[in-house]
Amino acid sequence: MKESSATIWRLRWITGPIFKLFKRVTPAMSQTEREALEAGNVWWDGELFSGRPKWGRLRKVPPPKLTTEEQAFLDGPVETLCSMIDDWKITHKDYDLPKDVWQYLKDNGFFSMIIPKEYGGLAFSALAHSEVVLKISTRSVSAAVTVMVPNSLGPGKLLLEYGTEDQKNHYLPRLAKGEEIPCFALTSPHAGSDAGAIPDYGIVCKQDFDGKKDVIGMRVSWDKRYITLGPVATLLGLAFKLYDPDHLLGDKEDLGITLALIPTDTPGVNIGRRHMPLNMMFMNGPNSGNDVFMPLDWIIGGQARIGQGWRMLVECLTDGRAISLPALSVGAGKLASRGIGAYARIRRQFKLPIGKFEGVEEALARIGGYTYMMDAARLLTVGALDRGEKPSVISAIVKYHLTEGMRKIVNDAMDIQAGAGICLGPRNIIGRVYQAVPISITVEGANILTRTMIIFGQGAIRSHPYIFKELEAMGNDDPDASLEEFDRALFGHIGFFFSNTFRSFFHGLTASLFVMVRGKRPVRRYHQQLTRISAAFALMTDLALMTLGGNLKRKEKLSGRLGDVLSYLYLASASLKHFEDNGCPKEEQPLIHWVSQHCLYKAQNALHGLLQNLPNRPVAWLARLVIFPLGRHFSPPSDKLGHQVAHLLITPSEIRDRLTKGLYIPDNNTETLGKLEQGFNKVITADHAEKKLYRGMKGYKPNYNGLDDLIEQGLKKNVITEEDAKLIREADEARTDIIQVDDFAPDYK
Repeated sequence: MKESSATIWRLRWITGPIFKLFKRVTPAMSQTEREALEAGNVWWDGELFSGRPKWGRLRKVPPPKLTTEEQAFLDGPVETLCSMIDDWKITHKDYDLPKDVWQYLKDNGFFSMIIPKEYGGLAFSALAHSEVVLKISTRSVSAAVTVMVPNSLGPGKLLLEYGTEDQKNHYLPRLAKGEEIPCFALTSPHAGSDAGAIPDYGIVCKQDFDGKKDVIGMRVSWDKRYITLGPVATLLGLAFKLYDPDHLLGDKEDLGITLALIPTDTPGVNIGRRHMPLNMMFMNGPNSGNDVFMPLDWIIGGQARIGQGWRMLVECLTDGRAISLPALSVGAGKLASRGIGAYARIRRQFKLPIGKFEGVEEALARIGGYTYMMDAARLLTVGALDRGEKPSVISAIVKYHLTEGMRKIVNDAMDIQAGAGICLGPRNIIGRVYQAVPISITVEGANILTRTMIIFGQGAIRSHPYIFKELEAMGNDDPDASLEEFDRALFGHIGFFFSNTFRSFFHGLTASLFVMVRGKRPVRRYHQQLTRISAAFALMTDLALMTLGGNLKRKEKLSGRLGDVLSYLYLASASLKHFEDNGCPKEEQPLIHWVSQHCLYKAQNALHGLLQNLPNRPVAWLARLVIFPLGRHFSPPSDKLGHQVAHLLITPSEIRDRLTKGLYIPDNNTETLGKLEQGFNKVITADHAEKKLYRGMKGYKPNYNGLDDLIEQGLKKNVITEEDAKLIREADEARTDIIQVDDFAPDYK
């Protein structure tokens, strides 16, 4: 189509100079950065970047559901597995899972949840995978991690996505049956999270191998650490840089990051030593090799996949980030909500359950609110995965915020239990979870880097409606086509910027009241307010990029705050959808109000922090006037709302059951959580009788015989009945047992 004179003029005098400026100031993108950006796809994060999210699109997403087969697995093998586990014995005595548990895991397909049925696997959905890990984690973090690894970033996932047919046919059935135990070795002592700096290398060469002469292969040397299942693995996945100095494969010498599968009994492989990750006794350790020869067909995907290792890893990271670690984190939240909620109702001080103290209520409200928010984000994310989405930015959001949420929940649970929380032993349900928190924070990308570099650093380019298009245009080898593509993206971006500027100011002046969204009370108002935050976020993204350019990548505190805004938009979105999917029950309203107000307040504070620290002060001042023309509007959840959320955790209800659905509860009175459950029911049942007794005996002065004498006097005065007395004694007996802590002989080791 022939261009108009106006278009030609614009391309020459406006777009052309800007295009040259952009090419000059835009920093070069490394191969690993490019592959990370191109991995996965854009989903709801794109809507949140748009400044005007289409909430109807989110409402149309069906909530994920388990199949009959998946539910049967949870009710059968998973329940049985949990009943077999003694976490105290694993973590304090044996330092490993018992042999019968290992065998049960292998025999019942726990290592094959992601493997298709044609290879002997279970072929479970992401939801089922998540539910299995969640339930096991409420019984034993060590067992949960053991199940997580083969089903997330490991040889199985990589084989499924990229393996040759021969590799799949050979290894997948063996992995499904547990005949092979896999691990994957990525982290090197001198590289850490910097994949481009991996020092482990392979040299293409010829060597006699397996009775054959002059086999083209690689001599690989490596030194890895933190490798989960490494000490017991029979099949080692390995990441290394491959070089071809003799040009046996072509003209290039540096072939890039490559992945290979190595049987651990291969000569030269050093494996079997252990790390001790904070008393979480899952197998984890270092491994190494020096000039270990392996043929090219040991490369995952064969010779065609040489140099594609980093992209392969990034595309497969989603399972660990979006399924396993969030499931483990939500498991901790559900355990604390149920167990510590019961403890706060049972434990008494000053003749009052400690859960009714306002200070304890604050902690309980955070436990309940975070658990609800985290579970909603987990379910929305795994549902997206099951529909074929690969939301790489969202996977980073849930990895960071759910593991950080776990940290907050467990800290609050420890505060509520106080001395009972710090005394390790079989009675302590939260102590080992407390020790496990830093592990979740660290793996699959350390949380500091995930927040400050990945969430926004990847999201700003990948999810923004125009930035990625502009970068792609600059990379086009055809100068004319490149300029035209850039022109379309640039002027679309300019319109986008002014639209968000106007809407941010207008919504700020009108408190978002004129945002046109559909929705039911009480959540419609939150959709309006989140739309306002979305517009402000899109505006600040553009302002930060315009004023800092490529330097924004190094301003990690600023990009971390921008990532926080995006994250809280997603967490609030997920929670609102979860509430609507549940049918908007009135009893659940305290939870959705608490979460929504918490997310809005946190997002507002992140924007405020960004404006305070943006280097270009005139731009920051103008942006503050646009985004907060009448000041900051959002407040944290009120004390009254916190009281309502805390009350849900210490009172039997359908909402409490729904909030804690999926955790393992022993059906006996010999284990701590089972005792808490039964003691909670006894205390609730006896509550009416206790109130009658204490109210009717107001003038009574207790003697040395305490409660027994009070009950006897109450019976004599007909304040209570014999049935009341029985209920009170049973509740007191349960309470006395539950508040005990473990003690050991002085020479106990």
